[in-house]
Amino acid sequence: MNPIDKNLYKTMLQCGLIAILRGVRPHEVAAIGHALYDTGFRIIEVPLNSPEPLASIRALRDALPADCLVGAGTVLSAEACADVQAAGGQIIVMPHSDPAVIRAARAAGMACAPGVATLTEAYAALAAGANMLKLFPAEALPPHVLKAWRAVITPPMALVPVGGIAPENIATYAAAGASGFGLGSALYRPGDSAADVAGKAAAFVAAWHTSYGAARTAATAPGKATASA
Repeated sequence: MNPIDKNLYKTMLQCGLIAILRGVRPHEVAAIGHALYDTGFRIIEVPLNSPEPLASIRALRDALPADCLVGAGTVLSAEACADVQAAGGQIIVMPHSDPAVIRAARAAGMACAPGVATLTEAYAALAAGANMLKLFPAEALPPHVLKAWRAVITPPMALVPVGGIAPENIATYAAAGASGFGLGSALYRPGDSAADVAGKAAAFVAAWHTSYGAARTAATAPGKATASA
């Protein structure tokens, strides 16, 4: 693994919950970020269709400790990667798997999590340099599908369901081989206070530790990242 992959892998092992703050505003994001960090989150994403997203990314990066990774979501173009990097972003998250965006993110020294819904898309994203796969929407990729994917996309390549994830279904996805989870409206909605977010975050972190604390699934076993058929 290269340094980008190693840093992300280490962070995901600590807590693979990714906070998606869609709609957050720069003046409130630092307080929400601190609430998430204090609860145990170590990856926070601001989608680019939020108000002043680059300002929020910069505010998070300036406010939070270095072991918290900050990135952008809903990244649709290769050109946007440079803007995210300039704002201090470390991760590019996409709803799709455009190889040009993946290559731009990696060339800029950032991790990249493209959205994939089929194995064909997954392998194309891996070939372009993805170091995490966002299974999106997770409602269309239930645990039995994820388990089948794990037979051919082996650890430690991260498979991260996004969409419809709640504390109650984390254990089922964990048993199927999920490496982490992207959490959107179940964790944060525009207008939520830092205290609101902290309460919901605590429930997710408790579910994470229950599912992963005692015995990690094969999705987080050490080794060389591979995808084989």
